[in-house]
Amino acid sequence: MSLNNHHANPSPPPLLSQAFRPLFLGGTFFTVVAMGWWLYFWFRPFNWQPYGGAVWWHGHEMLFGFGAAVVGGFLLTAVASWTGVAALRGWRLLALVLVWLAGRLLAAFGGSLPAGIVIVGDMLYLILVSVAMAYPIIKVRQWRNVVFLPMLLTLTLLNGISHWAVATGNMVLALQTLHAAVLWFVLIIAFLGGRMIPAFTAANGTAYNKAPPIRWLEAVGLATIILTFIAGLVGLASIPSWLLFILTSVAAMANGWRFLRWGIGYCWGDPLLWSLHFAYLFIPVGFVALALYSAGLMNNLSAVLHSFTVGAMGGMILAVISRITLGHTGRPLEPPRLIALAYAAVLSAAVLRVLLPAWVPSGASWGIATAGGLWMLAYTIYLLLYGPMLLSPDVVRD
Repeated sequence: MSLNNHHANPSPPPLLSQAFRPLFLGGTFFTVVAMGWWLYFWFRPFNWQPYGGAVWWHGHEMLFGFGAAVVGGFLLTAVASWTGVAALRGWRLLALVLVWLAGRLLAAFGGSLPAGIVIVGDMLYLILVSVAMAYPIIKVRQWRNVVFLPMLLTLTLLNGISHWAVATGNMVLALQTLHAAVLWFVLIIAFLGGRMIPAFTAANGTAYNKAPPIRWLEAVGLATIILTFIAGLVGLASIPSWLLFILTSVAAMANGWRFLRWGIGYCWGDPLLWSLHFAYLFIPVGFVALALYSAGLMNNLSAVLHSFTVGAMGGMILAVISRITLGHTGRPLEPPRLIALAYAAVLSAAVLRVLLPAWVPSGASWGIATAGGLWMLAYTIYLLLYGPMLLSPDVVRD
């Protein structure tokens, strides 16, 4: 069914016809450029003073620049399908993308501007996404999907707290808030993963029969992530080590058990499936790493958290956007062969980024450089293979 009157409202160009198109394209292009910029600065420092400093900028932009762009594209596309309310498109979608882009430029080059300009410019994007998400859900009273609004609003709040901490010179709180935001993204992935991964595995012609979720296991898996998120906000280093060890161990076991019930053994022949499963695996692995950190067996918290950011976030985003790009442009779910290399590259990047800095400190720089290069390779492959799909009209199938 057409969602608009073509005579009254001329169709926008393909790029502005659905939210996932410009936000996936812009987000992935941005992450390649930003990672290259960051690696060059890391190894050959030059006179660049981003808002909040280089370390804060890197963490913030991977989460609230790249991550938030993809989350916005995903949710705004999904809510149109869920509710049947006309999708954000045309000039309104263009305005949203330009607001997102302005936030990226302000964060990278607004170090000498008044903090208020950078804060408002960066926070406006997630506020607008939240409003665009809320409108169709409230209009059709589809309350079962209202859960995504507090998820978005919490991300917005975390961004605001981190900005406030930067503006007041409290860089410890600024970085702690980014750590908490990592864990909030983990919660979003765990929640959506529980919906998507077993459903997709059962629907893709495999012999897997979707097992009904075990309610208490789902509750424990998600609740322990929420509690670890709260610990991250307080400061992971300030939580009693025994308490953090128990919490993260239970989170690892519960989310590992959830993972094992989703049919990993049925997906080896399908990159669109194994990419989802292996990306999710970095959530229980990340909690194991946090448990080892709490026990004093891993001392590099940044390396530990990169299990979540590179493995779970980077891997899951790549797996999901390559699937959505095919499905929502009218193409069969048969990915180009080279995308499997991209999946392997981003998952390998996670292993290197976690293990070398954590356990082979002398190889830390090599691990960071190689992991960053693999990240850039993975998302460049996506851009080359899927960019033309995002820019061209939907494929009409008979």
